Amino acid sequence: MAWTRVAALIILTVLFVSGSQNFELSNKHVWATSIARNVLYILTIQGLKGVCVVAYKMYRKGQALDAKLLDRMNRHHVMMFFACVAFLILSEQDVLDRSVYLIILASLVTDIPNIVKKKDNKITMNYAMGMACSYFEGYLVHVLPSDGAKFFGFLENIRAYEDNQGVVFPVKKLFVVVTKSLYSPPALVDFNKSDRHDVAKLEACSALSTIQKDVAGVLGRTYKNTAYKIYRRAARPVCVSAEGGTPLATLFRVLRNRDLSDELVGLDREEVVKDFLTFLRKIIDKSPECSGKCELIYFNDTDRNLNLADVLLDRIRELAPNFEEIIAERR
Repeated sequence: MAWTRVAALIILTVLFVSGSQNFELSNKHVWATSIARNVLYILTIQGLKGVCVVAYKMYRKGQALDAKLLDRMNRHHVMMFFACVAFLILSEQDVLDRSVYLIILASLVTDIPNIVKKKDNKITMNYAMGMACSYFEGYLVHVLPSDGAKFFGFLENIRAYEDNQGVVFPVKKLFVVVTKSLYSPPALVDFNKSDRHDVAKLEACSALSTIQKDVAGVLGRTYKNTAYKIYRRAARPVCVSAEGGTPLATLFRVLRNRDLSDELVGLDREEVVKDFLTFLRKIIDKSPECSGKCELIYFNDTDRNLNLADVLLDRIRELAPNFEEIIAERR
């Protein structure tokens, strides 16, 4: 394994540098004891720093301890820690010297700025913000506002669809569904509860008018938005334009491919989703062209009791309390 080769190379380098000095084979046990104790000190300091970061995060956000933290622990460091402890005990040596407590305390004090900045979450923030910016500039700005030429905007696209299909959208916004697991199926109807008949269900309809734009060297690149009908028991169906959050769906596939995602092992999915939604919402609200035209929907797809169609209905009811009347008038 790579880390064992690196460790061996470091040890050989130290031995080579010190070989011209006082290193003798007769002192090898002393050397081994000293190395084990210092490795133990370093790992102890690193571990306590990690504990402080997690404790600070829990305090600031009012969160409980996440059991998933155990999965993200560096197993190699844990193995090295207990190996050093076992070696020192078997050698009848003190595991921790009294003076080391002051060193550990001093190290934690000097690292307070990094702990407060939550340095360990830097990759989460950068990745989520990057995806939000890319999704907004690379997709939403092409499907929501008018380009002043061929495409007159999402609102007009919805109205044209209503006229052609004889339906009505009580909320004329693009609903973007972001799931807790990051997963997004090819069609949102896959979230339907096939084993339940007491909940609403989604049905895919035809797509809205195709949008064509020349983007990044691609002539006539096409963009589409899909219309869905939400069927309810003893009530009229409700039309909505909805789709999954493609950047997070891509990240879901990346994380499944372990050969490609080694650098993302420590990525906190829940933090990514939260930061993605927060930052994307800010970008949309600041854009005069896109503000009010897109609705972000968080859906906990890991909860089997939740139904996406009902979640969408709840948001429609929140945005348009009189949506039943709107549908009835169109009829």
